[in-house]
Amino acid sequence: MGRLLLVANRLPVTVRLDHDELQVEPSIGGVATGLARLLQQRPCQWFGWPGLVLEEPRLREQLASRLAAFDCVPIELTQAEVQHFYQDACNGVIWPAFHYLTERLPVEMSGFEAYEQVNRRVADQIAEAWRPGDLVWVHDYHFLRLPALLRDRLPNARIGFFLHIPFPSSEVFRILPEREALLEGMLGADLIGFHTASYLRHFANALLVLHGTPTAGDRVRLADREVRLGVFPMGVDVDQITTLADAPETATAVAKIRGDSGGRILLAIDRLDYTKGVPRRLLAFERLLADHPELVGSVRLLNIAAPSRETVDAYREFRERVDTLVGRINGRFGTATWVPVHYMYRTVGLAEIVALYRAAEVMLVTPLRDGMNLVAKEYLAARTDGDGVLVLSEFAGAAAELGEALLVNPYDVEGTATALFAALSMPAEERQRRIRAMQARVRGGDVNRWADGFLTALERPTPTRDGDPIPVAAPRSLIVATERVRAAGRVVLLLDYDGTLVPHDPAPERAIPDPALLDLLRALANRKHTQVHIVSGRSSGFLEQWLSGIPVHLHAEHGGWYRDPEERTWHRTVLSPTTWQELVRPILSEFSRVTPGAAVEFKRESLAWHWRRADPAFGGRKARELALHLTQLLANEP
Repeated sequence: MGRLLLVANRLPVTVRLDHDELQVEPSIGGVATGLARLLQQRPCQWFGWPGLVLEEPRLREQLASRLAAFDCVPIELTQAEVQHFYQDACNGVIWPAFHYLTERLPVEMSGFEAYEQVNRRVADQIAEAWRPGDLVWVHDYHFLRLPALLRDRLPNARIGFFLHIPFPSSEVFRILPEREALLEGMLGADLIGFHTASYLRHFANALLVLHGTPTAGDRVRLADREVRLGVFPMGVDVDQITTLADAPETATAVAKIRGDSGGRILLAIDRLDYTKGVPRRLLAFERLLADHPELVGSVRLLNIAAPSRETVDAYREFRERVDTLVGRINGRFGTATWVPVHYMYRTVGLAEIVALYRAAEVMLVTPLRDGMNLVAKEYLAARTDGDGVLVLSEFAGAAAELGEALLVNPYDVEGTATALFAALSMPAEERQRRIRAMQARVRGGDVNRWADGFLTALERPTPTRDGDPIPVAAPRSLIVATERVRAAGRVVLLLDYDGTLVPHDPAPERAIPDPALLDLLRALANRKHTQVHIVSGRSSGFLEQWLSGIPVHLHAEHGGWYRDPEERTWHRTVLSPTTWQELVRPILSEFSRVTPGAAVEFKRESLAWHWRRADPAFGGRKARELALHLTQLLANEP
């Protein structure tokens, strides 16, 4: 079994510099926890940033040595790269854009030069470590360019890419200045994984609109290879969480939490990130208390916010806003013995989190946008008592799997407040019915199944693509084909016109057969037991003009009209009405008007929009726009 070379922004260990001494210990949560069992089953090297910049060579050597014991390899960043690659490009541009928060994009979207530089250096690092048989698995938005850069260096490597955040709609994605480069980077992989089908669909649409590349189901056909797309919803470590949930010390902690709260608990646990919807959640809770004064003094929101990107100005401002909201709500509704919002700004260990899950009557997971959100699944796994209510944002990836949750639009404060009251009022029987259904889904799709499923798909050979044309540059294939024709008792030749019998020409009217081609077609048609059919998108008038003197079968407009060589009368073979042309003609004409060099070819059964004479980039973009427009316009036409 080959090794797994795994690339992620952060290593599965926490590195600290304490009094000039490095401390390295395993991390908890995230991708590290998700891949723990998998990494025990196969040899692995994990490449990632250790989280700090070390200038001193002694410390850098010491770190590499310490990390080797964890099968980790550091990706070293300079202080400038931390700023431009990590802060400016990754967190300042890609993160808000992929989460639809375009108002947070800077006026000048910078950092992509450093983004490319870091991705190239990591590609060199992986290429140096790679050996035949190794799998490469690239994770997340920090390395969108890496698969293509690796493909250049390792043409035969099996490369997988998984995106842990949403892939936005093409209308949002196209805002990014480096949009084409990011798409091309992802297409370097053999397999691209997403959490949900909607993210995959957005990616496919962006490929069509911006790259001109269509998808066929779950596959993208490139010039020299095929890229597979897949939906792999990430899960949680159910066994670990349920073991903690059933531990005696957890029951003790739950009793204390409930006793200290003095009432019913609504729980929310997030990183303090503007994508998590914390202010709107607080406003919804405030609305709940205002609309239902009978709950004042008996219901508390326990909101835990893990510190996140504290050096970024936008996050510091966001924290101040949240602090202000918490203070306002507590000042409005609090009493001498009770505060409505218990707000903690700190990191909490897994054992304490599981106890909080067990203590809470209602779990609030209400991000404005989230790739998956594993907190929702952790809560369900922890409720081994079969009780509790999950209030879940419809914009979290988990909503695609957890339909029995109370789904809310986090932008709708009033609607969210209504859902909170419904959660607190829900009968026990309904609570248990809903949570049982979701728990079964969480158990069936745990984190081990996610990792195994992705790597199994990555290792699976790409199927042979049927219907590939015989390469013209393969003489042996042509010799074999010629021998088969000579040996056959009866031969039918189907020949295309443009690009086969005659070269493509920017001016289609100039692509006419020369005398040598006419002589060849005549000789083939007169050969014993041989039929020659010319199948073309050209009109019947064009084919009649240039080929009528040769005893060949003519098929005009891609088979819409047919002429027998003996009868010489054209017959219509398409029976569908042509009323659709009235809708399409003015649209094609308008697109020709705004696309210099484009022209419309009017035929009896079909219309063609030619853009070979247009600027390739502009013409290609207008062609893709036209195709999408016509697809929608003609959806209900025959």
